[in-house]
Amino acid sequence: MFARAAVATPRNALLRRLIAQSSLALGVWAMSPAAWPAVAGDPAPECAASTFDNARTIRVADYKGKVVYLDFWASWCPPCRESFPFMNELQRELGEKGLQIMAVSVDKVAADAQRFLARYPPQFTVALDTTWTCASAYLLPGMPTSFVIDKRGLIRDVHIGFRDKDKVEIRRQILELLDERS
Repeated sequence: MFARAAVATPRNALLRRLIAQSSLALGVWAMSPAAWPAVAGDPAPECAASTFDNARTIRVADYKGKVVYLDFWASWCPPCRESFPFMNELQRELGEKGLQIMAVSVDKVAADAQRFLARYPPQFTVALDTTWTCASAYLLPGMPTSFVIDKRGLIRDVHIGFRDKDKVEIRRQILELLDERS
């Protein structure tokens, strides 16, 4: 009928210390900006991804002074099949006006992404992020996720998923940013 007092052992002390440290670390992590997805108004997070031939590394910062449409995609993503022809159209129409499309595959296996690209050939810059370095920096809320980034490197809009009805709004946002002074 009496509650048994906890016996202080080295194992219990270690367990209590581990729980306290984990709670503190989790609290600090949850309060840090890295714990939240990138949103409109944030600077575009820094990350680097390699082109499929490993010939070069690309970064959003490489395109400062241009409007960047950064798209995270995967071969298994049905809406991504719809977005690639649209991104080709945007790059073809607006590339000379200062638009740079960057599409980053998050496929774990490069061959899966390459099969997708053979079926939906891009006319824009494509990179591979098998380790999810860039995807983690942006904390993607869904697939695909696209970020409209202005000439100064600030995220101006985020699009989760891709639907045919999104095309008009995305194009409007990009045109508006292309018209802005840096």
